[in-house]
Amino acid sequence: MNARTWALLIALSLLWGGSFFFVGVAVKELPMLTLVFCRVSIAAVVLWLVVFATGIPTPTSMAAWFALLFMGVLNNVIPFTLIVWGQSYIDSGLASIFNATTPLFGVLIAGLLLSDEKLTASKLLGVICGFIGTAYMIGFAELTFDGNTLLPQLAIIAAAVSYGFASVYGRRFKTMGLHPITTAAGQVTASTLLLLPITLIVDQPLSLAMPGTGVWLSVVALAVFSTSLAYILYFKILSSAGAVNLSLVTFLIPVSAIVLGYYFLDERLSSQHFIGMALIGLGLSIIDGRLWSRKKPVSG
Repeated sequence: MNARTWALLIALSLLWGGSFFFVGVAVKELPMLTLVFCRVSIAAVVLWLVVFATGIPTPTSMAAWFALLFMGVLNNVIPFTLIVWGQSYIDSGLASIFNATTPLFGVLIAGLLLSDEKLTASKLLGVICGFIGTAYMIGFAELTFDGNTLLPQLAIIAAAVSYGFASVYGRRFKTMGLHPITTAAGQVTASTLLLLPITLIVDQPLSLAMPGTGVWLSVVALAVFSTSLAYILYFKILSSAGAVNLSLVTFLIPVSAIVLGYYFLDERLSSQHFIGMALIGLGLSIIDGRLWSRKKPVSG
């Protein structure tokens, strides 16, 4: 990855890092499916406004729309629902630890399904190093395996598996010639259409009490920043850097959250945070490979 791609990856980590906070606020007053539906439907409106305002071409073939529909299931409906349900029972810190398994599954799935992203020892070592750094930085004390939290933890891991498959499946949109913003708009639109009847039947949102202002602000921020803008960056990185490199963003999300907390919430940084960040940096550098590659000797 070049410097521009790394910058996009860091920006994406900031946008997705905020999603755990926004979900934590909104899930207290909104049912799981209603929250996910609000997230993707508002994001769809925002993204289509961008598409039409900028004159970006829209998908025309049924094959493209079917691919976007399936991408919406893999990348939105399944993981968003599992994460929101999981966060109803476990803390956001613990959820982000299990979410950090995404690169591990991304490396394994891409290695099995993509010819140009084969599994290598360095990739696997880098992912394991990054995951250990994430868990160490957030705190191993967060990890609990009692019966009350086992299923929510497994739900977050299942979401990570779904993200791994989505990053591999999403590679096809570059060959289809779809613009990253169109791809993002299409997948959240497909997710909205899938979730609408299910949400109306299961949650019956029209009969719920009106949420407070703080919840609505969190929902809007979740949709506009952590979904609309985030997916524009997501598909840009996926088309230029591949599935494995894209999945590395989950290592950067807790780093972003801790750094933002230090600068804006007066939270303290401890040696635990610095050691964890160093392990994450080491893992990223191993996967990137350039720092560790030996220069070939110049032949005389």
